[in-house]
Amino acid sequence: MAKIIIEGGHRIEGSVRIGGAKNAVLPILAASLLASSGTSHIEDVPSLLDVRNMAETITALGATVQVTGSTYQIRATDIRSVEPPLDLVRRMRASFVVAGPLLARFGEAVMALPGGCNIGPRPVDLHIKGLEALGARAVIEGGFVHFKAPRGGLRGARVYLDIPSVGATQNIMMAATLAKGQTIIENAAKEPENVDLANYLNAMGARVRGAGTDTIRIDGVSAMHGATHTVIPDRIEAGTFLLAGAVMGNGIYVENAVSNHLTPLLAKIQEAGAEVADDVTGVRVWPAEGSRLRALDVKTHYYPAYPTDLQAQIVAGLAMGLGTSTITETVFENRFMHVAELRRMGAEIQVEGRLAIIDGIEKLSGAQVTATDLRAGAALVIAGLMADGYTEVMGLHHIDRGYDNLVGKFQALGANIRRVEDDE
Repeated sequence: MAKIIIEGGHRIEGSVRIGGAKNAVLPILAASLLASSGTSHIEDVPSLLDVRNMAETITALGATVQVTGSTYQIRATDIRSVEPPLDLVRRMRASFVVAGPLLARFGEAVMALPGGCNIGPRPVDLHIKGLEALGARAVIEGGFVHFKAPRGGLRGARVYLDIPSVGATQNIMMAATLAKGQTIIENAAKEPENVDLANYLNAMGARVRGAGTDTIRIDGVSAMHGATHTVIPDRIEAGTFLLAGAVMGNGIYVENAVSNHLTPLLAKIQEAGAEVADDVTGVRVWPAEGSRLRALDVKTHYYPAYPTDLQAQIVAGLAMGLGTSTITETVFENRFMHVAELRRMGAEIQVEGRLAIIDGIEKLSGAQVTATDLRAGAALVIAGLMADGYTEVMGLHHIDRGYDNLVGKFQALGANIRRVEDDE
């Protein structure tokens, strides 16, 4: 079984470059299906399992995808299917966002109910309700959703989201680009990744305004074309390295990190005693005194609040903090599964519903642990860097979904970390 082996206690320092954002590039690849002419060039695409799965998904529909380094060249003029393969959709929840582009351009989409990390219910009902508001008919049967546009195509509408769902906002925004008239999405997700998607759509000929606010307006156009676009840096990857630097660093520079995308995290690690400085090309972090964070109270919520995708990593950092910290998880109800693995390393953490209470200890102990989801895997790597002795992290398929060369990047910073594949 593939695993990451870490000898804890080695300080990290130097510079690490952050790649393109996973949560931006996945809908951008899906949006490429909207182009009835031309070729798209997507730059700074990270080498991730989820990205490869999305590329396979749009390829299975008839798009051609060529990869040169971190640039994807996509041509979607000859789409031959509106039903992504079942096995690909079940691998990855984000694959559901191809529904909007397919429905907008071809008037139909057949989608299996999606898979992904087991971190709690994430129903696609908001996607369905939003697409139905644009005039589509949705029939759920046998684990599939069959969308059908009305005669004459989708039509603009006012759509209110009960919660600011990132995926639903993306799907509705993409579907609305080719709808007749204007669509207004209210209580839309404000994440930077959605702004990046809107920028790409506009480069393709769409007319999207307001992305990054809670109200997005889309004026439908008759056709869209390929475009060139560079993906924004991954704020969750950046946050993971910043947290590692706050507890095990001698000063690390996270190149390509955008401080405005990381405001709640930077505020919290500064509150905990770490020092932060940003410039136009990245963010530098120095550790808290004694490399032990002061106790914090953290509450996850939708952007621009503290992100749920950095919850597990800060729990790991606070496991050796000073005093008692509390973490309230408001986004996903089942996102404390990493706590049991941290306890195997000696962490003193109690979970009461959506609240985790962390009593900081002086030292964690290396152990064999398993990543329970993508961000939990990163948290266990951070814990392994902090711990005495050796830590072995299993479940690497989760980490591979969202971190490009995580081990190599930590090695370059001086960590004693290596990856052992199944056949070694």
